[in-house]
Amino acid sequence: MKKLVSVLLAAIMIFSLAACAKGGGTETTSAAPAQTEATKTKNTEATETTASADAPAWEKDTSPIDMEWFVGASWYGYTWGDSLSTKHITEKTGVNINIVTPTGDVSEELNLMMISGTLPDLISLGSWETCYNTLYEQGYTYALNELADQYDPYFWKVVDGSVVAWHTKSDGNLYCVPNDAYGAEQMAETGMTAAVQTFLVRKDLYEDMGSPDMSTPEGFLNTLRTLKNEYATYKGVDITPFYAQGGSGYGLTSYLQNFLAVPYEEDGKIYDRISDPDYIEWLKTFRQAYQEGLIGIDYLVDSDDQVTEKSNNGAYFCMLREWSGMQEANAILASSENPDSYYIAIDGPANSNGDAPLIFPGSLDGWMSTFISKDCKDPARAIAFLTYMLSEEGQKDIFLGVEGETYEVVDGKPQLTDEMIELMNSDPNTFATQYGLVDTYWMLRNSVIVDQWRPASPYYITAMSDWADKNAFVNGGIYNNLEPTGDSDEAIAATRINQRWQEVVPELITAASDEEFDKILSDFLAARDSYGYEKVVSYEQNLLDVRKALFQ
Repeated sequence: MKKLVSVLLAAIMIFSLAACAKGGGTETTSAAPAQTEATKTKNTEATETTASADAPAWEKDTSPIDMEWFVGASWYGYTWGDSLSTKHITEKTGVNINIVTPTGDVSEELNLMMISGTLPDLISLGSWETCYNTLYEQGYTYALNELADQYDPYFWKVVDGSVVAWHTKSDGNLYCVPNDAYGAEQMAETGMTAAVQTFLVRKDLYEDMGSPDMSTPEGFLNTLRTLKNEYATYKGVDITPFYAQGGSGYGLTSYLQNFLAVPYEEDGKIYDRISDPDYIEWLKTFRQAYQEGLIGIDYLVDSDDQVTEKSNNGAYFCMLREWSGMQEANAILASSENPDSYYIAIDGPANSNGDAPLIFPGSLDGWMSTFISKDCKDPARAIAFLTYMLSEEGQKDIFLGVEGETYEVVDGKPQLTDEMIELMNSDPNTFATQYGLVDTYWMLRNSVIVDQWRPASPYYITAMSDWADKNAFVNGGIYNNLEPTGDSDEAIAATRINQRWQEVVPELITAASDEEFDKILSDFLAARDSYGYEKVVSYEQNLLDVRKALFQ
């Protein structure tokens, strides 16, 4: 595996592409602040002399140690030490975790920690955050490959080689490990993907309307006209016609484009998805729907609490929404006095050829990535803890808990007890806070491992998830996160373009006429060029070419 990784890293060096580099050149590799070199403790020095690839390092030192883990999601509400799974892990490894989350802007808080030298030991962060590149480019985090070689070579036995190659930067270092990283081959072989994009409709209402075809602009508008005229209130609930997750920047952009099978590239060149004729036609369809009063702008103004309340009450008719965010709502609706009011996935908006959608699958990017900061009190224990958590043993402990108490082995296969499955489905909050199993602590979740233990989903979940798996574009992961990030010229241009586009989409939807729509779009495309669109496309093309050379 290490030979394979070496070959892949050499290929990266040959292409000399800094994946989020400053100024479009090579990455900066400035040294960490001097005071962080003093963070190695006596425990670290002792571990260095006993490191071996024959056994994980955590087994050699299970003395108590406290670590702080920053999870870059303000909505994450779980703590460590109160749940069965985390108590078990702390007892086994000696590692006690204090989970901290941002109270405001993620990057602003981390930037202050960088300046003050108070970064947490572990940091889990999304690549979309502006400080993501800064962490490793300016030397605030360790190279995990160096820590692994020095303190815990067993790390290389638990981390996937393709994940290593994908996340290794052009300086040859691996600074973080992702959760939920999927390879195309694994998805194709198992039929299990991480696809979550769906077009959902409220089942009983949709069927009462005759299950109309909503895949064409005409069918979509006619269905909404019927809804307005005959079903504005349904079974005592005022119906909101439409919801788009993430509003302008996601639901009505890349999400909708995927349903319309808008290509990512054409003849090997990055394709301008925003200018695609089918995409423009569907935006004009939404403009027409707004003009007729068939949809509002709820998807832009509703708070998270309002969206949750409407979802749990079955108040939406149709949604461009990830099914994973509707699991709790569907459980509530399926057990309500209207048990058919849960949401199902159907074929949604399609292009003029009726092509199958390109629903985004999982990818080697994963979701969030975890770093070890150079303010870490004991980097040797930190890399050992990461190795444990990434191993099958660690995955089992955090996903299934304790054998004989929360899971049992049946015919050689570990599985949650019936009591745990019932609690998970009936009272997910208690399941998470008291036991902390399955997806509660997802920061280092390896779906390739844990999916084999995942309980079979109830019908009201598979009514959404099966459609997404069936329509997943399993080779589409290579197009994920092509946009530049950080503070390079390309990244600044991309940020300006994206911000302006999110402002423009509502203007397009609320335009008084198609002519006004065309004028707004034309002005945006001109502004996009002035912001540096050509630089962005060049960056994305280079990165895509490198990825193809490595993995295709």
